[in-house]
Amino acid sequence: MGIFKSTGRFTRHALLLTAVGAMAGCGQPITSRGSTDIDTDSDIALSRQGAGGTTLGEALRARRNQEAVVSVNKYIWSASIQVLDFLPIQTVDPFTGVIVTGFGTPPGGGRAYRATVLISDPALDARSLNVALQTRNGPASAAAVRAVEDAILTRARQLRIADNRL
Repeated sequence: MGIFKSTGRFTRHALLLTAVGAMAGCGQPITSRGSTDIDTDSDIALSRQGAGGTTLGEALRARRNQEAVVSVNKYIWSASIQVLDFLPIQTVDPFTGVIVTGFGTPPGGGRAYRATVLISDPALDARSLNVALQTRNGPASAAAVRAVEDAILTRARQLRIADNRL
């Protein structure tokens, strides 16, 4: 029994030291030479400017700033969710404008579809909307995709008109 207790304790200490060592390296910038050793202030300045690398915190802050700039047309977003409400939503990302659904059957229809919607621009424009439809047997017809896009854009225009009346 004593051997197993000491082995378990040794393993825990080894894992703890490994984790601490890995976490200690996270905050140091990596230079273009591939090492974490920075000798001079100029190397630090270069790495902070992005020429040689960046820290994890700086990368996360930069990602947050990029996400804040992206905007999606709220009317197309709402219309997409309303028109495709018969499909179960799997993933929604309002920052990038992506809606991914699972398979579902439209009311009165016999074929199951799933959709991926990308809203790529804040303008209420057909170029801002990209819809990909898929059936269980492969891609849906171009006519079906066009009909869904038209329905989404029509509903988006209706939402905008209703919003301007208020």
